[in-house]
Amino acid sequence: MLLGEMLSIGSALAWATAVIIYKRLGETLPPLTLNLVKNLLVLGMLVLTVQVLGTAPPQLDALGLGVTLLSGVIGMACADSLYFAALNRLGASRAGIIGNLYSPFVIGLSVLFLGESMRPLQWLGFALVSAGVLVVSRARGHATELDRRRLRQGVALGVAAIFLMAAAIVLIKPWLGGQPVLWIVLLRTLGGLLGLLVLFAWRREAPWRTLSGRRVRWPLLLLAAFVGLYLAVLMWIGGYKYAPATVAAILNETSSAFIILLAALLLREPLGARKLLGVACTLAGVACLLLA
Repeated sequence: MLLGEMLSIGSALAWATAVIIYKRLGETLPPLTLNLVKNLLVLGMLVLTVQVLGTAPPQLDALGLGVTLLSGVIGMACADSLYFAALNRLGASRAGIIGNLYSPFVIGLSVLFLGESMRPLQWLGFALVSAGVLVVSRARGHATELDRRRLRQGVALGVAAIFLMAAAIVLIKPWLGGQPVLWIVLLRTLGGLLGLLVLFAWRREAPWRTLSGRRVRWPLLLLAAFVGLYLAVLMWIGGYKYAPATVAAILNETSSAFIILLAALLLREPLGARKLLGVACTLAGVACLLLA
């Protein structure tokens, strides 16, 4: 297998592994606190990497810098916090399948705001991904009303999170050309951190006090930050560099399949026909979107 394909699959597996770890961490830490600590750790890793590699800073004007930071606020402060909340309610496998809405949302927003167009095969892909999400978001007949309400809340939070992630990327897309990716990721992480501090101030909570009295699994936090964003992003970039973009994109979307398998093995989440059908629909839809 070529290097680019290996890196793309590695990126999907790294993100899936991080989702499993974040599910564990969410059992003791609230979403905002978990997101804040994650961003602090990742920011430190990125600053160290930029210093070691001596990467030149991006050539951004004031508007470009502001949009990059805003993209981090939307995509890393708001979206990641919502995703962690959805993860607590849905479990890793359902949340992973909902993550496949990312490609349809990016394409749809690009059509609306960047002047791009959708082909018939892309419309089919959108329908398949949506069908897959609907399949896994329906509770079984014997579920209690509390279970159904929790499931509906989780799906709403998950869809909102993925939509905001897509919006953040579409927002920054016009400023990405020719810019060093590591610096862009660093600035977005900084924006996410600033956004979270504003949220804590608005809630009149001190970030460090939310950690008091809680069981903080620092080795797991460090591992999740390293694997889930730092390592996954580096392999994601390498995949696009050494493999055709369409191939890399399709292989990246296999993360939902990895999440379902890892959730069954490590979290003992049930691996039923509904989830398998859902992931099959979403992956088929993603393939249609990216091959169109």
